[in-house]
Amino acid sequence: MPILHVVMPVFNEGPTLAEIVRRVLEAPMPAGWSVRLVMIDDGSRPDAAQATASCASNSGSGVQLIVHPHNRGKGAALMTGFSTVLARASGTDAMLVQDADLEYDPADFRALVDALADPSIGAVFGNRWGGNRERTNYRRLHAFANRTLTWVSNRATGLGVHDMECCYKLLRIPVLRTVQPWLSEERFGIEPQIAAALARAHIRVAEVPVKYSPRTFAEGKKIRWTDGVRALWVIVRERLRRNPPHTTSRTHS
Repeated sequence: MPILHVVMPVFNEGPTLAEIVRRVLEAPMPAGWSVRLVMIDDGSRPDAAQATASCASNSGSGVQLIVHPHNRGKGAALMTGFSTVLARASGTDAMLVQDADLEYDPADFRALVDALADPSIGAVFGNRWGGNRERTNYRRLHAFANRTLTWVSNRATGLGVHDMECCYKLLRIPVLRTVQPWLSEERFGIEPQIAAALARAHIRVAEVPVKYSPRTFAEGKKIRWTDGVRALWVIVRERLRRNPPHTTSRTHS
């Protein structure tokens, strides 16, 4: 029976955490698939870390919690989760990234996994912009920034996706094992780096429309404009890179 391994970074999340964990574990899946959740607490403050530990322990055997002693960033948490998944997953399994808030809806898991019915597909990205309307200036600016980064990324990689920055990235386990050595970005630069690694490995990427309910900075959104600048730098750097990051000297990174 194939397993969808959901990797969820957690940092200072509030009362919505228990709800998103419940939704992940109860998400509808294609016949034969089951879900396991790996939560990575990325150095949350003590009260939030305790709440995360309680949530994980109360959610059953399908949840594993890993704790970073200090905050390192979303990318670092993802890489910890990827290594954990690869240590136990089979070649028929898949891995999906999930944010720890309620911006993304696990009800979309089924459609994402269904796209893997085509054996030529190695990865699936969510697309937030197909059916979601940006009703506020903040959301319009957010959408514009993401579409700009996606356009630049597509120019560099040739992937041709519509939402490179979407959290929902689903990779077959053999694909994750292939791209893992190319991943080094510890913050939000991990998003364009994953796209670049997939393009470098000539992985065919499908897209699935997903629901999206963005939260504001006041509600806990963590990405900043500096992360967009970093993403641009990562796109350019990855276009020029010839070796995996761990084999490249610091002066060339």
